[in-house]
Amino acid sequence: MNIARNSIAAAVSLALIACGGGGGSGGGGSPIQGGGTPTPTPTSASCSLSARQDFARAVIDEWYLFPELVATNVSKASFNDVQGYLDALVAPARAQAKDRSFTYVTSIREETAFFNSGSSAGFGVRLSYDTTANRVFITEAFEGAPGLAQGLDRGVELLAIGNSASGLLSVSSLMASGGHQAVSNALGPSEPGVTRVLRIREVSGAEREITVAKADFALDPVSNRYGARILDDNGKKVGYLNLRTFIDTADADLRNAVDGFRQQGVTEVIVDVRYNGGGLVRIAELLGDLLGRDRVGQVFSRTTLRPSKSGENETDLFGAQSQAIAATKIAFIGTGSTASASELVANAFIPYLQTNTALVGANTFGKPVGQFAFDRAECDDRIRAVTFKTDNAAGQGEYFTGLASVMPVTCRAADDISVQLGEPNEASIATALQFLRGGSAACSRITANGQDATASAERQAGLVNARRPLIPARPTAAQRETPGLF
Repeated sequence: MNIARNSIAAAVSLALIACGGGGGSGGGGSPIQGGGTPTPTPTSASCSLSARQDFARAVIDEWYLFPELVATNVSKASFNDVQGYLDALVAPARAQAKDRSFTYVTSIREETAFFNSGSSAGFGVRLSYDTTANRVFITEAFEGAPGLAQGLDRGVELLAIGNSASGLLSVSSLMASGGHQAVSNALGPSEPGVTRVLRIREVSGAEREITVAKADFALDPVSNRYGARILDDNGKKVGYLNLRTFIDTADADLRNAVDGFRQQGVTEVIVDVRYNGGGLVRIAELLGDLLGRDRVGQVFSRTTLRPSKSGENETDLFGAQSQAIAATKIAFIGTGSTASASELVANAFIPYLQTNTALVGANTFGKPVGQFAFDRAECDDRIRAVTFKTDNAAGQGEYFTGLASVMPVTCRAADDISVQLGEPNEASIATALQFLRGGSAACSRITANGQDATASAERQAGLVNARRPLIPARPTAAQRETPGLF
């Protein structure tokens, strides 16, 4: 879940890129992004573990947003990788819930491929699990990927996994023996050609076995099946926009979607970011522009770095876009997977729309901070470090416990995976329509108690088992930005 800003030259012989989703210039966790990508400064340093750790430490010492929350008694010799060392350095910030895995090392090559085109390798599905019933479901499937072609789509349950039909292991046994990580391991690495036999249960209840091979695919940020629609709510036209991730290719998709709303005279919008872990701040700013035609020149957000880097602080204003609409009401659909750039956009509209904007579904992840990317190109290392925080025009940005703590209106609703996204009878979408129709009086509030609110909201809304995205212990760049991606 990241927020990535832009790239700027760094003083420690690094290349700098900002993020705003889950990670960085588009990483995972929750960062923000900004400008262009600078050419990395060539160095003759080796890629030994010690040298790579020194690079990571230099980034933290110069740029980390919370310098007072960096551990000073950490020895790099105690760690056999870069990530473990980074985790130890920022442990004090993590203890205060200000850096929940937001600072990490990733692959320059993998992250660039994902942010530029959505490129990744896998089955092309998003998986979630529950810990009480030990069940795993597909919450979303991506077009052009092998999973959807084999019938893996929203609501399908994964029953067993194996390398062959004779070697199937039930999901319930995997969950019982090793939890969700055992299921992740059974699905294999994110590499083209990795093949698994899966036993699945379709939404109809029918069971069957399929063989699926992972392949390279490009994730479409706005689905051509349900990503942009105009819903008829008793004669009123409501725009529905489902944004999967904030990557470069979302630019054209968002412009086309909102231009369609504009041509139909739509001013009330549902922005569905229930699984969106964040990404590029530039795309978040564009989405704000497209929904804020009447806000041009006013403050969208403010970006603040540590005092020693205050020269990098920015104020972003709503910009003019020919495709834009002046949204009068916006319902943001969120869950615990909603982070970073997704939260940034929702927070930006609070001062302007006030009770005419709402969070629908469950509480969000809570990432009002973002990352820059620091590259050690010869090692394919990119350090995503928390370097800035974001506030809206009213100076509001401390939503580390999720947006439910700051949104003027919240509306509790389930994520009903038995109904396809984009359908007006899906539970969260139906509740969003109720809000647009009747305001806060139509809503039951979401409890603002951090990520636990997701479980609470879903249980109170009628789901016996709350679901969580299935995330590997060491996610790829694409999996950081797209929670549950396999």
